[in-house]
Amino acid sequence: MNINPSIFKSYDIRAIYPDQINEKNISEIIKAIYKFFTTKIDKENFTVALARDMRISSPAFYKIAIETLVSLGANVIDMGLMSTPTFYFAVFNYKYDCGIQITASHNPKEYNGAKFVMYSPNGLIKIGKETGMENIKNYAISGVDLPTDKKGAIAVKTHVLEDEVENAAKILGNPRIKKFKIVADPANAMGGTYIDAFVEKYPTDLVRMNFELDGTFPVHQPDPFQPKNLVDLQKRVLEEKADLGLAPDGDGDRLFFIDEKGQAVPPTVITALVARELLKEYPGSTVLFDIRYILTPKKVIEENGGKYGITKVGHAFITEQMEKTGAIFAGESSAHYYFKATGNAESQVTIMLVVLKVLGELGKPFSEVVKDLQKSFESGEINFKVSNATSIIEAAKKKYGDGKLDLLDGVAINYPNWRFSLRTSNTEPLLRLNVESYDKKTMEEKKNELVNYIESFS
Repeated sequence: MNINPSIFKSYDIRAIYPDQINEKNISEIIKAIYKFFTTKIDKENFTVALARDMRISSPAFYKIAIETLVSLGANVIDMGLMSTPTFYFAVFNYKYDCGIQITASHNPKEYNGAKFVMYSPNGLIKIGKETGMENIKNYAISGVDLPTDKKGAIAVKTHVLEDEVENAAKILGNPRIKKFKIVADPANAMGGTYIDAFVEKYPTDLVRMNFELDGTFPVHQPDPFQPKNLVDLQKRVLEEKADLGLAPDGDGDRLFFIDEKGQAVPPTVITALVARELLKEYPGSTVLFDIRYILTPKKVIEENGGKYGITKVGHAFITEQMEKTGAIFAGESSAHYYFKATGNAESQVTIMLVVLKVLGELGKPFSEVVKDLQKSFESGEINFKVSNATSIIEAAKKKYGDGKLDLLDGVAINYPNWRFSLRTSNTEPLLRLNVESYDKKTMEEKKNELVNYIESFS
């Protein structure tokens, strides 16, 4: 089977349809994933939860996945259209043995792929580069020969969203939430499903933008990490005089917030806000955050008596680190947020509930809450398309050799008043730069210095 090995990424499969992934090879990919599950799950009749997003090719892939898994003897839990956090919730909450989500996250419309997990009582095991992706790649490329003499079964699962919202309420002690005016733009993708479920339970004046599921993404790509994709939402928040805005990504596992002034809230501030709240209930606990930006969450966690850990970028790495450390929460500067209580997986329903609870209790505008929590100024991620990323990283290590070196993920170099992270992307052919400082002027100066330095190599 002609399968491009490059589609097997650090923590999921992402490929261009129909050139790299299509109706002919998706079955072999599903077989490879299933074979990996059989090597790890010590059961004959185990359950495979299956869900999908709204991409144009997803219904066909989903049908083929069900047929393939049943032919191999799997007991398939058919969950249908579902965001990735809801999928994670289902696997962990109902204790399904493993699961596959057909999705390509925030990638453009021509992509599709898959994320896959296994259940454990201590949390979900997300399959990535260090937890089995290489095995799956090898199985898919070499071909899988599995017995097909035992037919599996299909069970349809419904009402998962309602259970997910109830679970978030339970995690936070069933808080009462003040009614807020919220504008949300899920970009015709899956995040709208859990926002709708959330407002069914909590009184909210919701202004909907682009809620109709449409895998062609007619308005804009479902990637709120790109500032251009937030412009319409920011403008609408101001027009509506709303309290805040919500921008989930394509499969819903990232969630960006906009304050009442139309400004994007740094995800590190959301991490700090949630950490502060959870440390009230679980004093002295550990909270994790990724290497890109550390100054704000580190300071807030320390001020509130917690412990912290710094992780590599990527959900499979962070989930693994959460299990090792017993962390109660983790936040990524790309707006992934993870809770121990949800199996160390993303739970944007829980994030929304925490943020709204805090805003209601403090009685301050969102922008003031952000200002109180923000300890540093961040450059935003700057990407460079380069063919010599390794040599640039090595050169930067020498140029900034008088700083404190961290090689956890690419290179991070720390000075008393500023720091930077330089790393290659896990999903795209890019070199990524992040700069932060306790003062804005230093951040801007050092950002410009580093950008000019990196561009000098081209």
